Parts: sequence; C-alpha cells; structure tokens
Amino acid sequence: MRLISLSSLKVTIVILTVSLLSACGFHLRGDYSVPEELNKISVTSYDQYSTFTRMMKGQLRMNDVEIIPPAGNTPNLHIISESVSERTLSLYQNTRAAEKELTFRARYRVTIPELGDKTFSTSVTRSYLDNPLTALAKSVERDMIEDEMRKLATSQILRQMARLKANIAADNMDLEALEHVQVKELEKQYNIKNIEIEDAETVPTSEEQSTLSESAEQ
Repeated sequence: MRLISLSSLKVTIVILTVSLLSACGFHLRGDYSVPEELNKISVTSYDQYSTFTRMMKGQLRMNDVEIIPPAGNTPNLHIISESVSERTLSLYQNTRAAEKELTFRARYRVTIPELGDKTFSTSVTRSYLDNPLTALAKSVERDMIEDEMRKLATSQILRQMARLKANIAADNMDLEALEHVQVKELEKQYNIKNIEIEDAETVPTSEEQSTLSESAEQ
C-alpha cells in the first residue's frame, strides 16, 4: 500500500507540474535565445532538399524563428556544405575494422544586412562498432548515428547564432571578442589554463638572475 501511494503521489506531482507550466504559457521548445534581429531569417542551401537543410529549418522553427523568403534586407543563413568522414579506431584479428569514428562537418554563412557576413564551421564526432556479420543492422545504425550528428550540428548552429547578439549590439561582425568569450567558456568548462610566455628578450636568463641576486645582496 505504501509503495502504491508513493507512486500515485509522484504521478500526481508530475501531472500538476505539467499543468502549471502549460497554464503559465511555458513550453519546452527552444533552448537558445536568438537575437531579435534574427527572429526572421531566410535559409538557403547548396541542397534545399537535403536532410540537414530540413533539420536546420525545423530547429529554427522550434526556437520560434520565422523562416521567410530570401531578400536583400533580411538576414540569411546559407548552408555551404556538409560531409561525413570516417576513420578506423581499432581492428579485429583478421584486420577488418572493428571500431570506426564518424565525423560530420558543416560550413555555413550568416549574413546580416548593413553589418556583413561571417562564415562558420561546426563538427560532430561519434564512434561505433562495425560488425561485418550484421552488415544490414550496422548500416541502419550508421544512418541513425549520422542523423543524430546532423541534429546536434543544427543545435550548435543555433548556439552560435545566439552568441551573435553581442556582435549585433556592437554593430559589427568582428568575432574576435566572441572567440575570446568562447575560449574563456572552454577554460571554465574543462579547467584549461593558458599561460602566456613572454619574449626571450624580456625574460632574464638564469645567469642574469644570479647576477641580479648577487647585486641585491651587495
């Protein structure tokens, strides 16, 4: 009885939470705050009917970005290219590939009228086991992995567009400051410490340091 009551209580809490969120107008849709200047954007691609292009448009709509026809006075997201490459990570005893690494790469350009354009690239890497005895099943698995990588790449593009807000506010498309922020974020996330080394001319040698120490003692 106690287990049943606890389960019922959990279900009730979940239902109430979902009801409250729906009532207040909150929807679990977009995860990225795209700048207002990019709330309406045109999407062009090297292949308008590719899976990645369709996924990109779906990701934009999910984040409340309206896709409009291309025009000279509207922002544009142009997908330049996409590719999937692979490399072997390990081998079976018969020298067949046992584990492979797949890398999806995409290049795209964001154009904002009166500010300019900037070209970006993004990549997603995944590994999987390749069993020649189940070739058909592995082929299906690989297709699923590639679609997952494409979906992750669209999320990365949305994240990059969200970071363009600072550049739009500064009225320029110079991304040096943006790259500096990204480096700082990586340092914070992975605890990376960068050490700047001064030029050899300005750093005293060990002999010079000992000479300076002897002068200080005298």
